[in-house]
Amino acid sequence: MSAPARPEPKVYNTSVPDADTMVRLHLSESPYGASPAAVTAAAGALERVNRYPAPQREALVKALAVHWGVSEDQIAVANGSDELVLATALTLGDLSRPGLVAAGTFPGYPESLERTGRGSVALPLPDGALDVKEFANALPAHGIGYVCNPHNPSGTALPEEAYATLIDAAQAGGVPLVFDEAYQEFSDQGLPQTRDFLDRDAPVVALRTFSKAYGLAALRIGYAVGRADLIAEIRRTLNVLPFSVNRVAQAGALAALADQRFLGEVREGTAQRRAWFTAELERRGYRYLPSVTNFVAVRVDASREAQDALAKEFGILVRDTGLFGFPGHLRVSLGTEEELRSFLDALDQLNARK
Repeated sequence: MSAPARPEPKVYNTSVPDADTMVRLHLSESPYGASPAAVTAAAGALERVNRYPAPQREALVKALAVHWGVSEDQIAVANGSDELVLATALTLGDLSRPGLVAAGTFPGYPESLERTGRGSVALPLPDGALDVKEFANALPAHGIGYVCNPHNPSGTALPEEAYATLIDAAQAGGVPLVFDEAYQEFSDQGLPQTRDFLDRDAPVVALRTFSKAYGLAALRIGYAVGRADLIAEIRRTLNVLPFSVNRVAQAGALAALADQRFLGEVREGTAQRRAWFTAELERRGYRYLPSVTNFVAVRVDASREAQDALAKEFGILVRDTGLFGFPGHLRVSLGTEEELRSFLDALDQLNARK
């Protein structure tokens, strides 16, 4: 019996306004794209879109465990690190106590804590840097802590002694401490990271993403690595949405992780672009915060007005750091040199009007 004739597919008008035609320097996206191997793997996974993805993400968990040199029960994979922020807020520590965050940073931490009913306490962020001693002293009175390192939106990173102070506070108070390391791949390999402290058995978890340096932002995939009992709790929460990490994302991330040569090229290219951009900022008389990431926070007093004018008049998207509670800067992604020159020329024109 032959298959029934297929009806002609409907054609829908999908031309809705979006930012794709503008200069995108607002979301820390990679101008280098993704590893060709990752793109090929993701495209190949489309042949099985009629099949549900692996709910436990076993292949990627295993590969990440090997990559980090930890056991598989220390890895949890989720739909981007955003999902992991929410999962940790739902899951870890004393749920009757508020979480501790720093003001002027990624808003997902306090928003998740508020939505889960825990509430949050935000410590001031003087000059875009975490007061480590103040945070460490305050942590025992809270149910969980969140530290963004490298910091978004300033781009700064903690030194080793600061890391050790925070780890000691988490261990002494038994309070889970979550380090958001979304931008860690861009930093110098000699800078400390959570993986350096996992053997101390402190209640710490690091959140990582494939959206930034690996260039898989559209696929939404991230992971946590940390103490096994904490990861087990996170996994139990993630099991509420067993298929949240789609097949295409899992395939792309697995191939991206295997292509460390490409990642190295992205890291090197980003460092060179950052050096060029900051030198150009200095040449033009602009101040900025030192960064180890793929963005730079440029000092602009009327940052909200500048953000809006750049978008409306020049078609350039940047991020006003006032949206993070840290006003007075524009966070500028390290796009192509042409894009960054366009931004600098436009900023010069705006300043010339003053």
